[in-house]
Amino acid sequence: MEQLERFYYDNRIVRNFAIATIAWGLIGMLVGLWIALEIIFPALNLSQYTPFTTFGRLRPLHTNAVIFAFVGNGMFTGIYYSLQRLCKARMFNDTLSAIHFWGWQLIIVSAALTLPFGITTSKEYAELEWPIDIAIALIWVIFGINMIGTILKRRERHLYVAIWFYIATFVTVAMLHIVNSLAIPISLTKSYSIYAGVQDALVQWWYGHNAVAFFLTTPYLGLMYYFLPKAVNRPVYSYRLSIIHFWALIFLYIWAGPHHLLYTALPDWAQSLGVVFSVMLIAPSWGGMINGLLTLRGAWDRVRESPALKFFVVAITAYGMSTFEGPMLSLKNVNAIAHFTDWIVAHVHVGALGWNGFLTFGMLYWLMPRMYNRPLHSVKLANFHFWIGTLGIIFYTLPMYWAGFTQSLMWKDFTAEGILRYPNFLETVTQIMPMYELRSLGGTLYLVGFIVFIYNIWRTMAAGQLTANEAAEALPLAKAYKEDTNEHWHRRIERRPIQLTVFALIAVAIGGIIEFVPTFMIQSNVPTIASVKPYTPLELQGRDIYVREGCYTCHSQMVRPFRSETERYGEYSKAGEFVYDHPFQWGSKRTGPDLHREGGKYPDSWHLNHMYEPSSMSPGSIMPAYPLMVSTVLDTTTTAAKIRAMQTLGVPYPTGYDKIANSDLHKQANQIAKGLTDQSSEAVLADAGVDNVSDKEIIALIAYLQRLGTDIKAKKE
Repeated sequence: MEQLERFYYDNRIVRNFAIATIAWGLIGMLVGLWIALEIIFPALNLSQYTPFTTFGRLRPLHTNAVIFAFVGNGMFTGIYYSLQRLCKARMFNDTLSAIHFWGWQLIIVSAALTLPFGITTSKEYAELEWPIDIAIALIWVIFGINMIGTILKRRERHLYVAIWFYIATFVTVAMLHIVNSLAIPISLTKSYSIYAGVQDALVQWWYGHNAVAFFLTTPYLGLMYYFLPKAVNRPVYSYRLSIIHFWALIFLYIWAGPHHLLYTALPDWAQSLGVVFSVMLIAPSWGGMINGLLTLRGAWDRVRESPALKFFVVAITAYGMSTFEGPMLSLKNVNAIAHFTDWIVAHVHVGALGWNGFLTFGMLYWLMPRMYNRPLHSVKLANFHFWIGTLGIIFYTLPMYWAGFTQSLMWKDFTAEGILRYPNFLETVTQIMPMYELRSLGGTLYLVGFIVFIYNIWRTMAAGQLTANEAAEALPLAKAYKEDTNEHWHRRIERRPIQLTVFALIAVAIGGIIEFVPTFMIQSNVPTIASVKPYTPLELQGRDIYVREGCYTCHSQMVRPFRSETERYGEYSKAGEFVYDHPFQWGSKRTGPDLHREGGKYPDSWHLNHMYEPSSMSPGSIMPAYPLMVSTVLDTTTTAAKIRAMQTLGVPYPTGYDKIANSDLHKQANQIAKGLTDQSSEAVLADAGVDNVSDKEIIALIAYLQRLGTDIKAKKE
């Protein structure tokens, strides 16, 4: 009889990540509810007192907290638990596990400290500045070494499907993060993307879409493939379907990013590629959903009895709904209706609240009692959490769908005479306020369920005792299996983790390479426009203030070639207009109107009053006020460094211009300030207690807004 090897699973690292998941989840959801309430009650922005709590600054904090803190820690919880048991081996190195855990928490703390201060790149889901990006890359590599090392010292010959998804997650997220985060630093807290305009938009949404794919989807599919069969105590429905699901999903997903940029200045061929591969994604995505749900066949009595299984069923269903809706939204005729509306917010939260949230809850309900050798404190409370959480998702998403349809219909509505029925954008905002109120109710219900979940898990942990080092036995790898000449061809790949990793990297790299090379190398994809000039130093400083305040979270800068948009905003946007935009500012949501043709629409005094108190110019506005800009002195010490960075990136400022840039900045600022002599401007300055506004931040922002879209002239009919 073969001698079994005795070893110990590390449950302490799993416990640590689980606690972090719960703690950061609570913070992320509280911030999310707060910013939802800010839309209903703009006074909650507290912008009269502090700049740190406005919607534009807190919204990136919410998304980063939910994605990278809640879901990220949840992913690591499940991976560290399941990987050890699937490999029949302790994690490769306990020190690496600890560095990974504490490093990841420090990254999250860094995000929480920088984003409210306006330290942001403005690239959606990649807002963190360059020092934090480097830290993310280093910690991610440490996680990868620990994971691959564990796989290499495994006592199981073949790699189970969950591990395939973990490997694909590691290599793809590393590739996405590094490529998208390349930037020229200006200081410790400021950098400029090396890409500009159309190219930056393509890279960002290659990253943004696949951050959803390979951070929120593939690792959680791995968790589904492990924890669902464990919870129901039966094998996954189909091994062959899991093979098709894995390889088709990771190959197709990477191509779909351009569907976020339909009807924009992105070349049509790239948009079409995004549409085609997005539609094809339905097949592998639903293959995974079917594989999960059919694993439960004949076990529905257990679902009724087990809170964990209830959460798993809804999570997989939400995954199926999201992955059907995503390809449908990528169709151009549907995207023309949905893009920039709250429909997208609803779509995203079906996945975030349903798929990621509920799968995390189900996993922890199953996991924590086992690690603490104690039954769940209360099945009734877990069932209450399930139902109130489900109601929360319904009350959140349905009003947002309705709001999205309403927005699109009102934006595109013309009278019989061919005039926009609702020319004032604010009319569409006030119309959907009841939907925003219902959305906040849904978020509150979901949060209540989460608090009940925290109490239930805490009581379970308090009543039991963690088995920090769980004993296990298994045969060594060399003796575990004999050669099988009749095995399935894929089993040979599963025996070779390095080969599997290389194949996965090749599969995910192909799509990005084919989309990037023509966009970057062929001049005609981004034709130049002779009249487009670099930003003046004052405008560049104003643009950075615009980025700092998160204006891109509510305003787009992309007029699409629809009659409704050209009538409302002006000439549609051209690719060549953005060649000096590092990074691009096209946006993904219109809570406020598009700003690409904002320049020259209103006098400088209008912008001064509007930024100081939005409702004074737009009665009923829900935009935060920015009175502190009127009294805050503009920091011009960075101007020279910014000009030099732009020159490095190819922006054609004259040689030596960095030395005289501030002189030009002050001349333009003085000119704008001298024009603010009307009664309303003087009233604002008097109220702010300011005599000379020429050296204040508001002047730079006005300069930037007045520049937008003025480099080209609209064609006359």
